[in-house]
Amino acid sequence: MITAGIVGATGYTGVELLRLLSSHSHVEVNCVTSRELAGTAVPRHFPNLRGRLDLEFSAPEAPALGECDVIFFATPHAVAMKSAAQFLAGGARVIDLSADFRIRDIDCWEQWYGTAHECPDLVAEAVYGLPEVNRELIRDARLIAVPGCYPTAIQLALLPLLENRLVDESRLIADAKSGVSGAGRKAAAEYLLCEASESISAYAVAGHRHHPEIVQGLETAVGGPVTLTFVPHLTPMIRGILATCYAPVRDPDACSAEMLQHAFERRFAGEPFVQVLPQGELPATREVRGSNVCEISVNYIEKSEMAVVLAAEDNLVKGAAGQAIQCMNIMFGWEESRGLEGIGLLP
Repeated sequence: MITAGIVGATGYTGVELLRLLSSHSHVEVNCVTSRELAGTAVPRHFPNLRGRLDLEFSAPEAPALGECDVIFFATPHAVAMKSAAQFLAGGARVIDLSADFRIRDIDCWEQWYGTAHECPDLVAEAVYGLPEVNRELIRDARLIAVPGCYPTAIQLALLPLLENRLVDESRLIADAKSGVSGAGRKAAAEYLLCEASESISAYAVAGHRHHPEIVQGLETAVGGPVTLTFVPHLTPMIRGILATCYAPVRDPDACSAEMLQHAFERRFAGEPFVQVLPQGELPATREVRGSNVCEISVNYIEKSEMAVVLAAEDNLVKGAAGQAIQCMNIMFGWEESRGLEGIGLLP
């Protein structure tokens, strides 16, 4: 049994961490921080945890936080970088769900996030927490940078194509749609029911903060430059991401739907949370809602000589809290699916 602390647990990702960890047989949540709600019972703010978590919110400076074996940061960017080093020095392992340690190029990070990085020395040590790529590095890591929700879906969709040199890496397109919870738990006019309901809209077309993170992962797989056009969309649903990725094949004469299907099935064989669907079946966000599963469908459009891959995930689970717990399980040598056995919710 280990003890866990969560910094910034009042958002959607934080409560998802609490929901999943409260049922984890090897973890006891000892500290949940919120400066605003310090002294308030956690179930009073999150009634779904009533009877599951008998704990009050603590101030971020609470001594109990530093005594935890693992500390999760479910905070906006530029928070974890201020205090991760002190927790690591105290012997804790740190799992950061923000973007503070994802991008290795510090100048690039500072450009996209608009502030100076206060702990650049730890960026080189941080392990990018995509288990399907970095499982062995995660085992011995002290600091995990959990991937973003869009980067998780898009990288899983494109990696088998790039690793096998099946497509032209200079002409990749990712069209991704996310539920409103991906914007966080905040009062903003564009996320109100009357604004977001019965409408779908693109945003950040000129550039999204997740773009350099996605490209970094894809370029690592290829070992060279990658050009990606990435356009995110806001959809009128609470949870879920559906990413449709397009890639022109290198050798149309040698390509077929069966060959692409085999490449994906081989790449993700044995992966507990990636399901490659049979040919002809397409993923849907409702099928993975509440689960840590990413569903993938690979297709070949012969007339346009294009591989089309669709990936569906729950942005709060495989795209955030679930993936963080998956990394924790690997770090502590437990079964990877521990605490993540939940089946997707239907309807």
